Amino acid sequence: MSIEAKLAELGLQLPDPPAVAGSYVPFVRTENLLYLAGTISSFNGKMTHTGQVGKEHTVQAGYESAKICALNTLANIKAATGSLDTVKRFVMVTGFVNAVDGFTDSPAVINGASELFGKLFGDAGKHARAAVAVCGLPKGSTVEIQVIVELVGHRLERGTPTG
Repeated sequence: MSIEAKLAELGLQLPDPPAVAGSYVPFVRTENLLYLAGTISSFNGKMTHTGQVGKEHTVQAGYESAKICALNTLANIKAATGSLDTVKRFVMVTGFVNAVDGFTDSPAVINGASELFGKLFGDAGKHARAAVAVCGLPKGSTVEIQVIVELVGHRLERGTPTG
């Protein structure tokens, strides 16, 4: 079953790839690794979760925010490769949680992204991870994630543009 069919089975859909909001690109491919820029809690350009966990949001709302970030990341993977089925495995997820001072449950929030990747990709969705509380994120987003994935059959010749 394709990854997009699994998404549909879960009642989820991919948003449009998020618009770039600065001096960066949404992804960089080098050899068989795809580095994805951070994605925030927006769906088709509309913010879904803003504010801090521990103030405006519960851990569960933060978890849902992380799922939205994961969907945006998947949209960027599809934009970069043409298909989510090109992912061999998730290598690293770095998650940032906009939270109150002293917040210690960032891992529970970022599980929203990690568990979605696991449901969709099985063992290939398991990854190394960091989950960090911060005092602010772009556009007031509740969560931001950055991801590195390994791709199947995308080895590039040295000197070939990776764009």
